[in-house]
Amino acid sequence: MTARIAPDLVSDELLGLTTRLGLPERDLVILAEGNTSELIADGTIIVKTSGSSMQTATAENFVSVEIEPLLAVLRDPNADQDQLTAELDAGEVDGKRVRASIETLIHVAVRAYAPARYVAHTHPTAVVSLLASVHAETSFADAVYSDELMVLGRSLYIPYAQPGVELGQLFLEKLGAHVDEFGEVPSLILLGNHGIVAIADTAEGAEAISLMAVKSARVRLGALQAGGIASLSAEVTAHYFDRPDFRERRAALTGTVK
Repeated sequence: MTARIAPDLVSDELLGLTTRLGLPERDLVILAEGNTSELIADGTIIVKTSGSSMQTATAENFVSVEIEPLLAVLRDPNADQDQLTAELDAGEVDGKRVRASIETLIHVAVRAYAPARYVAHTHPTAVVSLLASVHAETSFADAVYSDELMVLGRSLYIPYAQPGVELGQLFLEKLGAHVDEFGEVPSLILLGNHGIVAIADTAEGAEAISLMAVKSARVRLGALQAGGIASLSAEVTAHYFDRPDFRERRAALTGTVK
């Protein structure tokens, strides 16, 4: 068991990010969808519990989880769901089992490649509409406007996998390939037929990435209704990432992991 109940370790920043992303008018999550985490100094993340609401989250709806034992699960080809469930179990409170989110492995996999302070996983309706369509794999392949590129950078698409061990291991594999190609962890990861993962060093950055992903999906859905998407080509936008002013503004807006 690598999880434990530790409400005293939940920061105001993590709690604020969680409840803001859970606001109904933002349409990022409903019911118990979504989860957030924060990396703390001792190789531990604080992550939302399974079955709890982001909108009404309190410090009691988070647990601390050790990273290294869960990385071992991610890297074990024989790991199974029962093993993961045991690792995520934080004990019992008032007769109810308390477990870290089943998607905790996503949060752990990010930290295998970068010490990102915040990770936010949500299921925005507009984005999932694209990720559940025939355009899923290519929908975010190219930017469609400059501010989107500024905030989201080079996104990563990962096809659908069952939440838990299967998704965690595929996520680790695809993220590693992206880091090898581009030398950095992406700010936005798109999960086919599922949702998004926003990665940043600030709570404000994780929120900005999540909200820009929603706007970007709405722009694409509108463009498809108007006849099709006219993307900005990679040739047109490639030089953006070499400009110091672009990188500085991007870091300021999103708390981008370097």
